[in-house]
This record gives sequence, C-alpha cells and structure tokens, in this order.
Amino acid sequence: MNRDILNGQTGEQAEARFALRITAMLNESTQNLPKDVTERLRVARHNALQHAQAARTAAAKPVVATSGLSWVRNKVRASAGGPSDSNSPAWWSKLATVLPLAVLVLGLLAIQDLHSSRLILTAADIDLALLADDLPPDAYQDAGFLEFLKLPPVQE
Repeated sequence: MNRDILNGQTGEQAEARFALRITAMLNESTQNLPKDVTERLRVARHNALQHAQAARTAAAKPVVATSGLSWVRNKVRASAGGPSDSNSPAWWSKLATVLPLAVLVLGLLAIQDLHSSRLILTAADIDLALLADDLPPDAYQDAGFLEFLKLPPVQE
C-alpha cells in the first residue's frame, strides 16, 4: 500500500483499489459455492442494501426542531389517551410516565420511615438510660456532670 501512495495515489484511492481487489477475489470464490449458500448470500446482500439505503435516507432527512412546549403538549396528549406519535399502547406510555414518580415517592416514604424509626429508637435508648440510672434527670443539666462521668464507677 505504501507503494501506491508513492505512485501518486492518496490513501483513499489506495483503499478503494484494495477493496476492489478483495471484492474480485470474493466474487471468484463464489463460483464454487453450493446453490443454497449462494441464495442465502443473495438474500443477505439484498437485506444489507435495503438497510443501508434506509440508513442513508434517515440521515438525509432534515431534523425539525420542536419547541419544548410542543413536546410537553404531545406528552400530555399521549398520557391523557389522545393520539400519540408512538406505536406503543396508551397504557404503556402512562405506566412509563407514572412509574418513576411512584418509585420516587415510595423511596422517599421508606427513607422517612427509616429515619423516624431510628430517631424513636435513639430517644427510647436515652429514656431507658435516664430511667435506669441512679442519677436523677436533673443531674444531666449540671455543668459538673462530665466530671462525674470521668470518675470510675463505684463498686460496692
């Protein structure tokens, strides 16, 4: 291939020549294939050409910019059961709209419940410690209480 570039051809021209050589070799080798294989190759080639043509026409279509408001209108119309551009059933689009919101709300409720149950357990532990302790609850308001806590426990 470097020789082709040195002969004055560009890289694209050299690649095109190489592709033509490969195509010619493949075409020569198809003469020895069984009939069922050649028929399957013909159908596959036909499908590939149709797919490539569809891709080219899809890429050639101009993209029409829509405003955000028209997009919202279409989504509201689709979720209300009106005509929509998609081929999906109306219940599926409604489910796809409502399901993330429902999951979010349920998740937030679960987080709130977990947080409140932890607060209740913490308050219950504090109440249990206050009621089971030898000190009166007023002792916890005393400024010297930290000093009392630093003392070793009294053993009887």
